[in-house]
Amino acid sequence: MQDVVKSIVKHFHLEGTLSEVMPLAQGHINNTYILARVKNKRVVRYILQRINHAVFKNPPAMMANILRVTEHIHSKMQRIDPELASRQLRVVRTDNGTSYYRDPEGNYWRVYNFVEQAVTYDAVESAGLAYEAARMFGWFQRMLNDLPGPVLHETIPNFHNTRIRFERFQEVLKKDPVNLAKGARPEIDFVLGHAGLCDVLPNSVLKGDVPCRIAHNDAKINNVMLDEQTHQGICVIDLDTVMPGLSVYDFADLVRTAATRAREDERDVSKVKIEMNLFEALVRGFAEQTHSFLTSAERSHLAFAGKLITFEQCIRFLTDHLLGDVYYKISRAGHNLDRCRTQIQLVRSIIEQEASMNEIVEKVFQENVDQQ
Repeated sequence: MQDVVKSIVKHFHLEGTLSEVMPLAQGHINNTYILARVKNKRVVRYILQRINHAVFKNPPAMMANILRVTEHIHSKMQRIDPELASRQLRVVRTDNGTSYYRDPEGNYWRVYNFVEQAVTYDAVESAGLAYEAARMFGWFQRMLNDLPGPVLHETIPNFHNTRIRFERFQEVLKKDPVNLAKGARPEIDFVLGHAGLCDVLPNSVLKGDVPCRIAHNDAKINNVMLDEQTHQGICVIDLDTVMPGLSVYDFADLVRTAATRAREDERDVSKVKIEMNLFEALVRGFAEQTHSFLTSAERSHLAFAGKLITFEQCIRFLTDHLLGDVYYKISRAGHNLDRCRTQIQLVRSIIEQEASMNEIVEKVFQENVDQQ
């Protein structure tokens, strides 16, 4: 592998001489490597990724989005907090000045700086961590609220179009291409029985009640980097799905991944539930950064969006299971079905507590408005 990496990285403007290549196992989609390079006895690290162009059909458009977003945030932070600006995710250009390299086999590669002395978490460990993750995604939206220029490219069309996800699920279910539907009957019935969730937010957008903004669209807790000493947020990562979207969807993915201590693939679903102290911490962090620009309709749909996006992710995991695991990386048979089951349990937990969740949202946002 090192010879392949050497042939790729020679096209990027990097410091030092390559000394080590370490595969990084994290992530469902792209192949990722940590590069260690030595310059004047100093180690400089980078992140190299091969973009999965089966998932992201137009890598140049995606990289154009990422370049605009990262440069805009870096430029703003240089004026606000130069030290934090130096720890933002940035695209390393090729020797030709482009944001990616395409190899002779048609693969697309990119390089980022390595954010040192920073950590990520796959599961929430405290209310403080939930608060900081939500604050950072709120900060990310606030930083991009004034991004100039044309509308960002849509890197995955209809990414959060739950109705289309549901219709795709129905098509796969009807064909049952690898004969797995018979082993997932309770999960299939749950999805079919909750199809009415799909159209609520799209209808609000059509009526003009909920605006389209720039959204991360994959706002999981492990996409926030925190300082390893202070545990304060540094930057938001995994920007492949940054594109036009709904602010409430980003908060919703936080609810899905950070309002429960259970792993996304937890097999014991009795451990899977929305913990209200974690949910309130998410609201407080998100509201701190977004209360000045979110509309009343957006605020009133935050808890519902958590239910919707969790349901959507349930559909996605179940569909991929029925297809034979062609999208998400798996480490065991039935892995995507396990993931689907945790999402179902979370949807049920949100339904049980939705009224209380709405009360928390209203209270916390009003507190932020009163403090202005």
